[in-house]
Amino acid sequence: MTDYFALLNEPRRPWLEAEELKQRFRQLSTAVHPDRFHTAPDADRAAAGQRYADLNTAYQCLLEPRERLRHLLELELGAKPKDVQRIPPGTMDLFVEVGQSCRDADAFLAERAKVTSPMLKVQMFQRGMEWTDKLNGIQRNVNAMRDGLSRELQELNAAWDAAPAIGSANRAPALPLERLEQIYRVLSYVTRWTEQLQERVVQLAM
Repeated sequence: MTDYFALLNEPRRPWLEAEELKQRFRQLSTAVHPDRFHTAPDADRAAAGQRYADLNTAYQCLLEPRERLRHLLELELGAKPKDVQRIPPGTMDLFVEVGQSCRDADAFLAERAKVTSPMLKVQMFQRGMEWTDKLNGIQRNVNAMRDGLSRELQELNAAWDAAPAIGSANRAPALPLERLEQIYRVLSYVTRWTEQLQERVVQLAM
């Protein structure tokens, strides 16, 4: 398995600064950018293209927190995180609120689609604005949860900085991998909730 951290000359850490990662990717990818090889021999052009594609794949993975944690866990554990379906601790209230609100918003959208009377359309517009405000309010709560997890990931960097070297038998026991896996699962829900909420907000604006 390719170590994307090593490929981009980044230390293995739960948290990476997005701007620093972007600069590192640009530094490494500039030399093999396809524009530099459009007149090169086929073999050189293909090699440069593959190197650029590999760097871009690594960058996209490490840029997105959830994907970065999945990759980090896979590197440290030697296997992908288990597909556990239970709701992560501390997320039940938001899980219920997002699910119910999305179902209720869908019911409103279905009701609005049947309205033909101009007067009723005006009423539906006002109700649609209220629904948009409600969903945006829930999204702020989701964002707050994501921001809290981001701060915790920054704090977890210290454990990776102090851990035994990669390949050491003592490395995994020294790392808070169970907590990292919990954060990974919560971020998976955060990503899903954001997609669900924003989909309804877009539909309400139509």
